[in-house]
Amino acid sequence: MPLDHSLVGVEGPAQERTWTAKDTMLYALGVGAGTAELEFTTERGQRVLPTFAVLAAQAPRPQLGDFDPALLLHAEQGFELHRELPPAGGVRTRSTVTGIYDKGSGALVTIESRAVDPDSGELMIVTRSSVFIRGEGGFGGDRGPRDPWSPPDRAPDHRVTCSTRPEQALLYRLSGDLNPLHSDPEFAARAGFDRPILHGLCTYGVAGRALLHTVAGSDPGRFKAMSGRFSSPVFPGETLTVSIWVDGDEVLFRTTKDDGTVALDHGRATIT
Repeated sequence: MPLDHSLVGVEGPAQERTWTAKDTMLYALGVGAGTAELEFTTERGQRVLPTFAVLAAQAPRPQLGDFDPALLLHAEQGFELHRELPPAGGVRTRSTVTGIYDKGSGALVTIESRAVDPDSGELMIVTRSSVFIRGEGGFGGDRGPRDPWSPPDRAPDHRVTCSTRPEQALLYRLSGDLNPLHSDPEFAARAGFDRPILHGLCTYGVAGRALLHTVAGSDPGRFKAMSGRFSSPVFPGETLTVSIWVDGDEVLFRTTKDDGTVALDHGRATIT
């Protein structure tokens, strides 16, 4: 069946998720944290990387239609944190498809999720994401809103270089994303890649670590929001450079690969 446009605006069922201190440590390792970040990778005074919010608030995506899953790509991701996440905890999340847009060569599906404390009902996390489904466009729909993002007309205030490891995707997938695009060479070939690619959310987490340590003084309590657009695939083992522009609490950033290709664009963060 084609994309189900009747899903737009319909709130899905509540999904509960819990996590342990081991889960948040494993996530930190999966996005490249190591021995210099023991407050995130060990239980000693443990705190949680803010970008774990996108995993904590995940709920199963609704059945959007009948298409080859190899043609679905994560396009954008953002989150707002309403309080610092504990090393172990849980949330109750509801998700809503907020739009299905016609991009010509494909369809862009946008989703918002709201995660609350399961006991008090207090809002903890809001995430906004989109997926691009190749070959599902051309249905004559709205192209969707435009984002006027552009970096300031000056050199970045900070540039942070981060390495990824050849086995980075195999480690990151243990946090729950078992999509074979990131581990199975044959599946990756169906999607047009000569080898498995790194999870977009792993690249996102690497950029989030750079922002946390460079702009937020390594304090997750100061990290309130982050968003970005996935522009180009990253292969495990590639080096990433995060360029950062700071204007008070508002931060813009862009993540590039060694050859200058932009991997994560339209980056925004709010850091108090």
